[in-house]
Amino acid sequence: MEFFNSALGKNITFVRPPYFIISGFIGIPNIKYYFVFLFFIYILSVIGNGTVITVIILDHTLRSPKYMAVFSLALTDVLSSSALVPKVIDIFLFNHLYVAYNDCLAFMFFCFALLSMQSLNLVTLAFDRLVAILFPLHYHVKVTHRLMLYLIAFFWIYVIAITLIATGLLTRLSFCKSVVINSYFCDHGPMFRLGCNDITPSLAIANLAPILILWLPLAFILASYCCIAYTLAKISTGRERLKAFKTCTGHLSLVTIYFLPITIVYNFWSTIHPNARIINLSLTAVIPPVLNPIIYVLQTQEIKDSLKKLLKVKRQFTVATEN
Repeated sequence: MEFFNSALGKNITFVRPPYFIISGFIGIPNIKYYFVFLFFIYILSVIGNGTVITVIILDHTLRSPKYMAVFSLALTDVLSSSALVPKVIDIFLFNHLYVAYNDCLAFMFFCFALLSMQSLNLVTLAFDRLVAILFPLHYHVKVTHRLMLYLIAFFWIYVIAITLIATGLLTRLSFCKSVVINSYFCDHGPMFRLGCNDITPSLAIANLAPILILWLPLAFILASYCCIAYTLAKISTGRERLKAFKTCTGHLSLVTIYFLPITIVYNFWSTIHPNARIINLSLTAVIPPVLNPIIYVLQTQEIKDSLKKLLKVKRQFTVATEN
């Protein structure tokens, strides 16, 4: 982060408070019940995504490029939930509202990077479905393990770079107005607006980041499904169209769960009560990770078969051990 400051000159002094105060859920009635709900959501998310990760690791038949993308999504869900939910519960349920300056920046970086990576994982899965349906005979030639690995690695670097710039620009702000962040975590928007010097660079990245991380990925996904729909329309029989479409239903469900709540909150931002807005934003961060593994386990036959096979092997091993 010192790079951002040294680029401005060595004689510039920034006012950095020792801590920030997170005030998002303060004043909301019966909010402790919501934190209990968050705790159970977190546990379910870790168990569900951990199960998907374990099945993909243990079953060699799931070592295909598609399941590399599913593995990345499940891993991102575990990490994003772990970065956000325990700290939010610690802050508000145990009244640890004071977060040190550097800890707050680190908290923001990991939350934004991991939550943003979810949308790019959906892009990876959309690319996989696009090639599978448009070029079914050449799918295994076009979508290789190496290509999928490069694509996932590129998206990780892409997200980390954007988040690093956004976080680094905060270090050149002087916080002499207030240290109270009106959000449920160290949120970028409420943080940079507390700066009392030039916030233009932070405002620019705040306007650009949603386009790069949310709306461009969503545009690619929608465009890919327009191409898929056009291709399916040319298939002669309805049974073949339905069979091809079923391979996309899981991914379409994930896209809807992730993007629909975010789109609603963005479009009705000014009309939503601040308390309801904070709860809605927190739900958009924690609900997709808990639903993603459920959808993939229920709608993906390969994962269901692998899970049944692993449970059968475990049962047989248990019986053999007891005997």
